[in-house]
Amino acid sequence: MPESALPESALPGSALPESALPAAVLFDMDGTLVDTEHLWWEAAAELAEELHRPLTDQDAPEVLGRAVEHTAAHLHRVSGTELSEAEVAERLGESFADKVAAETVPRPGALALLASLREARVPTALVSASPRRVVDLVLSTIGRDWFTVTLAAEDTERTKPAPDPYLAAAERLGLDPAACVAVEDTPTGVTSASAAGCAVLAVPSTATPMPDGARITLLDSLANADLALLGKLGAHQAV
Repeated sequence: MPESALPESALPGSALPESALPAAVLFDMDGTLVDTEHLWWEAAAELAEELHRPLTDQDAPEVLGRAVEHTAAHLHRVSGTELSEAEVAERLGESFADKVAAETVPRPGALALLASLREARVPTALVSASPRRVVDLVLSTIGRDWFTVTLAAEDTERTKPAPDPYLAAAERLGLDPAACVAVEDTPTGVTSASAAGCAVLAVPSTATPMPDGARITLLDSLANADLALLGKLGAHQAV
């Protein structure tokens, strides 16, 4: 029987009918697919110490899930350093890139979930607020072929928490964002994906409270996510 004639229930790589699969899954990177969110915090904390203004829990909203430029602007503002904002951003970005190059570990369940999506032929996107050089470092470790498209901080005029990255990912895939499921680990990322109209699977990497929303679902680990869950979340489109 030719592949195109297979019944939906027999689609290769999936026991689910095509109608039960998500239209696409859009993944955040740091803290969601790879355990790098703590490296980002370490890079910011080390620089903050050098600037004589140690980080506290109160700084978390300005660091976790944020782009280099945003966190650099925050450190520049609160430390009163004589360094320019651009110099702070350069030092922060270099430190983070060095840490990622030395230590990139996939989050539990991440690669298995990506494999199941690829087998089921579900389009995927990597949607990161990290610079392209950091995204490429991670992709060189976990593999580039998992993703249909990838977006880094430079690829949109505004990055997270603005909706632009997720809107751009859906556009590149030729899909309505409301039909896509975004997977995020920080409030910043959840806000971005939700504002774009995506259903959101939030898998927190820290104890920071997540935003509430009708299409925001909390899960403790990607190891507990599967195609059925993602398909269910994507099916509940906003009307």
